[in-house]
Amino acid sequence: MSLCCSLSNPKSMSLFSQKPKLFSHGFIRASSSADVPDFLSADWLESRRKRPFGPRLNFSAEEAVQHQLDALKYNDQPRQDYGIEVMYRFAGFDPFERSKYFGPFFDLGQFERFRRIFHHSTYRVLLGHKERKILSSLFVKENRFKQRVWILGSRPEEEEIFEFTMVQRIGGSWDGYWLTESLLHDGDAFAGGLAY
Repeated sequence: MSLCCSLSNPKSMSLFSQKPKLFSHGFIRASSSADVPDFLSADWLESRRKRPFGPRLNFSAEEAVQHQLDALKYNDQPRQDYGIEVMYRFAGFDPFERSKYFGPFFDLGQFERFRRIFHHSTYRVLLGHKERKILSSLFVKENRFKQRVWILGSRPEEEEIFEFTMVQRIGGSWDGYWLTESLLHDGDAFAGGLAY
């Protein structure tokens, strides 16, 4: 009761006007003229638009494959090997375990190892390719999709067929996203018995 009486006293009210930062209950007082801290930068919205391209929740399996192929077609735009970076973001493997993303088990945890396969193997045809044609598409299961694509490379007489296997994740932070489980050269796909 003495606390209420002392606050209603005009003399005690003058103490609050002299020290406007502290209330009797311990909260800090903020005046309306004080600047409110802005936790978002002025270019936040623009930076969200420019975020690195990768999987999106609203992409279908077909769109996810299309975006990856587009990135590889224009691989060095806006910077060198950007298309391969996009592929790496869509990759659905655990970077701490060996992966069968390209067929045989590889340690693909480091981006450089992933990138090297595109530059030094039959996957090179995908980089800067001139033309492509979807040969077949199939939902193997509700959350598993395969698509075979014919690629005409930028070098003379360079053409190959590749098979994308997309998996829609269930649970976790990637729930609902379509990620690439494997990208196989057609000869590797048939050798491994993965053809459909």
